[in-house]
Amino acid sequence: MTRRISRRVRVFAAGAGAGVLIPCVAAASPAAAATTPTVSCTSAKAGLADKLKKDITAALAGRTGTIAVGLHDRSTNTTCALRPSTAYDSASVVKVTVLATLLWDAKKQGRYLTDREVSLTKAMITKSDNAATSTLWKQLGLTKIKGFLTAAGMTQTKPGANGYWGLTQITVTDEQKLLKLITAKNTVLSDNSRAYTLKLMGQVVSSQRWGTPYGAPSTVSVHVKNGWLQRATYGWRVHSVGAFKGGGHDYTVTVLTHGNSTMNYGIATIQGVAKVIHRDLAAS
Repeated sequence: MTRRISRRVRVFAAGAGAGVLIPCVAAASPAAAATTPTVSCTSAKAGLADKLKKDITAALAGRTGTIAVGLHDRSTNTTCALRPSTAYDSASVVKVTVLATLLWDAKKQGRYLTDREVSLTKAMITKSDNAATSTLWKQLGLTKIKGFLTAAGMTQTKPGANGYWGLTQITVTDEQKLLKLITAKNTVLSDNSRAYTLKLMGQVVSSQRWGTPYGAPSTVSVHVKNGWLQRATYGWRVHSVGAFKGGGHDYTVTVLTHGNSTMNYGIATIQGVAKVIHRDLAAS
């Protein structure tokens, strides 16, 4: 019985309302303070790469857990990466992949989403509804999900088995690929599909708009999806992916973390990184 409860917790603790479903999961001990991470940055704009590297590194100094970061700004051809290929349990961040898979498949079939699918996708993204996600995950099936991942070039993403979508393995590299597909014209997702995805990510309920949007200038449009999940190993996974446009910039940010002692600790880590990214880009 205990094993069954534990397995249920793993999937349903991946999104909204996670806190009430996980008292039976033992929290991991806080990880030891990480060594100073090596952030790599490149940019076509003089001085920007060095500033971002310095400021992201400083934001992570002394933070516990394992943190991965991805940034790409089209406007200045700026890229930053930290642990880009380290795998994390996706938690609710995978919901953007579920939506993209549904839209990709509908495009292949030459059809629009049904009213039911519109309702499910809105709940899944804007409120991080787990039941809606499970319904869509089951409807799509692993064959279609893997088909989308192949089409998207997301070779490092491994879908969770046995319906446990929250245990999908994700990396910064692949999440940045997904955000690129959502924010620029391509052959995988139609323009309407991209606009719909960004619309929903722009309508996330206020209580879930933490993470990568933190510190974004008021002139910048914000599109976000977060994920959070506690398990006995690696403590809290807390993730945030975001797409931002305005103020002369067009950029995507992914921050993945695990080994957090609490959810709020993970949020604070992500927001420390986000704050300096928004600040440095706004000043460039």
